[in-house]
Amino acid sequence: MALKSTRTARAPIPHEIRVLLVAAFIIALGFGLIAPILPQYAVSFDVGNAAATIIVSIFAFTRLIFAPVAGALVGKLGEPKIYVTGVLLVALSTLLCAVVQDYTQLLIARGLGGFGSTMFTISAMALIARLAPDKSRGRISGLYAGSFLLGNVFGPVLGSLLAPFGMRIPFLIYGTALVIAAGVVYMALGRRRDLDADSSNPRSKHSDIEVVTTREALASPAYRAALFSGFSYGWLAFGVRNSMIPLFALAVFGQSMGATAAGISMTVFAIGNGCALVFSGRLTDSIGRKIPVILGMSVLLLSIGAMGYSTSLVGFIVFSVLAGLGGGLLGPAQQASVADVIGSGRNGGKALAGFQMCTDLGSIIGPLLAGAMADMISFQLAFNISAVVGLVGVIAWLLVPKTIKPVKLVE
Repeated sequence: MALKSTRTARAPIPHEIRVLLVAAFIIALGFGLIAPILPQYAVSFDVGNAAATIIVSIFAFTRLIFAPVAGALVGKLGEPKIYVTGVLLVALSTLLCAVVQDYTQLLIARGLGGFGSTMFTISAMALIARLAPDKSRGRISGLYAGSFLLGNVFGPVLGSLLAPFGMRIPFLIYGTALVIAAGVVYMALGRRRDLDADSSNPRSKHSDIEVVTTREALASPAYRAALFSGFSYGWLAFGVRNSMIPLFALAVFGQSMGATAAGISMTVFAIGNGCALVFSGRLTDSIGRKIPVILGMSVLLLSIGAMGYSTSLVGFIVFSVLAGLGGGLLGPAQQASVADVIGSGRNGGKALAGFQMCTDLGSIIGPLLAGAMADMISFQLAFNISAVVGLVGVIAWLLVPKTIKPVKLVE
């Protein structure tokens, strides 16, 4: 047996996954384009702030309730078909948002987009799990997360340039871009569809591809731990960060400085996240999944917990950077751990749907409970309870005996 370096043994990224990386950037770019203006757009229909927040929440809610259906569809019809259908559904939803005439129509249009979003999200994760080389799952998961991160960073910048043209234009641009992206992905995945339909290969037809059931996945300690850490990650990195931290900044730094501080916090979180993604994917392919998830979640929960006691802008920014680093460290390892359970060449739509539901559930429940605690008692308690939720994810992974490590010795 000869020792080979990780770099030497690294398998190339499949063409289909490269296409998904580009599509992920386009999707995130468009989401970043419309996300900042969506609440203002809702208010323009003569509704209050509470109704405007529902426009944001309905998207996450429909993602959550449709995840089991999307997972079953992926298992039955295959990833490419469900992915393209999901992107087209989000495109339709976005274009409808551009032409709605009242709040109710906007609410329905955004809810429709949530169905499509969970379809393409689970399909992409399943396709990556099925096609990614065993030794590169962490690296590819990091690249996929990085594509979304870049899109979310540049989307608001592009949106600010389009601001003088009105709030409907970004929806039209995003919807059109999604239609184009769906067409490109459909053509690019044609080779994969042909391979799946090739009757000369008894294992290539989609109906013959082994499907990983939820029960089978739950038998894995790593999958069970990923469900807990996924919930914690959704609570901290999506829920509390996007909703509570901007409100905390306004409360601590005042109306004039609070908005600026919140914007800086979001930016430096993204920077920290991006810095971690540069190495975290390769790290988890080298040392396994358990240590990066535990370290990343620990840094994230400690940063969020300590942020509640920030009284200076410098401390607030430092904790925001650290939170981004923690999220970037654990994200690829966590997703790769689920892909390890599914394994190459198998369809894991149902198992991935369960994981995605836990993350979405955390992102929905987190802001609601943390916001209630902040209103009734204090921001400090809200952030401390959120840190405890993160600790649950850490404990779940401490109980995992071991995780898959890439094979570094080859014949």
